[in-house]
Amino acid sequence: MGRKEKVQKTNAMRELERAGIPFEVKTYEVDEDDLSGIHVSEQLGEDPGQGFKTLVTVAPNGNHVVCCIPVAEELDLKVAARAAGEKSLAMMHVRDLLDTTGYVRGGCSPVGMKKRFPTLIDEGCMRYERIFISGGRRGIQLMLDPHDLISHTGATVVALCRKGESSHD
Repeated sequence: MGRKEKVQKTNAMRELERAGIPFEVKTYEVDEDDLSGIHVSEQLGEDPGQGFKTLVTVAPNGNHVVCCIPVAEELDLKVAARAAGEKSLAMMHVRDLLDTTGYVRGGCSPVGMKKRFPTLIDEGCMRYERIFISGGRRGIQLMLDPHDLISHTGATVVALCRKGESSHD
């Protein structure tokens, strides 16, 4: 475990480098039986509120909207649809993820997708100087300033999580 391996660059890393956005690469051991962001946060010793998962949604007209929320939270699809100006949103089928984004479940990043989609980021990101997002491959997280992520993706910052059983604060 003490050996430092060279991490092969992902599309997300290349895109951030091209944009001149500073980021730090964090690696973790992938557990195929537990791809949850909470598990990743625990391995990296990060606050689960600081780790953001990337969810891709689909509107009835076929438009895609990318939503980034804290790993321990659940997306409020109605709120996300309103924020994106869509009638409604549904989670994209996992089988469509790779073809649409270039990423697989557990390795989907809001940066470096095949195509740029409207992006929403939960306002919880503003509580931190640095947040974690997927690096574009399972086993890789990128730590960066949320302001950089917001400006680079053109994201809208909004309260996206279901209210009630919040697991932070």
